[in-house]
Amino acid sequence: MTSASTAGDELRRLVGGLVVSCQARNDNPLHGPRSMALMARAAVLGGARGIRANGEEDIAAIRSAVDVPILGINKVTAIDGTVFITPTAASAQLVIAAGARLVALDGTARPRLGGESLAAVIAAIHDAGALALADVATTDDADHAVRAGADAVGTTLSGYTADSPRQDGPDFALLTELVKRQAVPVFAEGRIWTAEQARRALALGAAFVVVGTAITNPMATTARFVSVMGGNQGGAG
Repeated sequence: MTSASTAGDELRRLVGGLVVSCQARNDNPLHGPRSMALMARAAVLGGARGIRANGEEDIAAIRSAVDVPILGINKVTAIDGTVFITPTAASAQLVIAAGARLVALDGTARPRLGGESLAAVIAAIHDAGALALADVATTDDADHAVRAGADAVGTTLSGYTADSPRQDGPDFALLTELVKRQAVPVFAEGRIWTAEQARRALALGAAFVVVGTAITNPMATTARFVSVMGGNQGGAG
């Protein structure tokens, strides 16, 4: 990537491809910048066009390890335990400083941690030379985010807010509606477990597809296999 590239160039590089989300919570043995940088390298070697990553430390480590666009987020936890994705201008600026020119943030209309408006946070992202990609749960969310200046919207939060349906698989219905309604790129994210589902998302008009757990969380994927197989599976011995 040359220094002359822009955030717009990076967004265009993702079109038609796979973005791999490299994140690990505190209870995951893979938690930490070094592990996430290695995970990102493996994903890029496998053909990922971009990486989604959380927090300035992980993003900086990944930026030094791979030369693809990074869709950066900054998860902030409220006192009541609610997690917000990049809720403030300050949280977005940390992501950008760490090396992400594409910033994902909560694009819903619910009150944001810190009290800033979505439009104000997006304006700060634009002022820093980055683009804002809004994670939404409903068509109303997407309308709100685009009015606030979002450069793209994604289905990331479907099933995780009170006004969106919970389901085991991707929200293809929401994806289809967003593609019809919005002039900005729409990306598919959330509960995409198979390559066939990712391919379907592209066929429905997704600009690109983000996959995390199914690729980069062996704890969750193992637990899913075990559950489907009918309980705990003992090792050979």
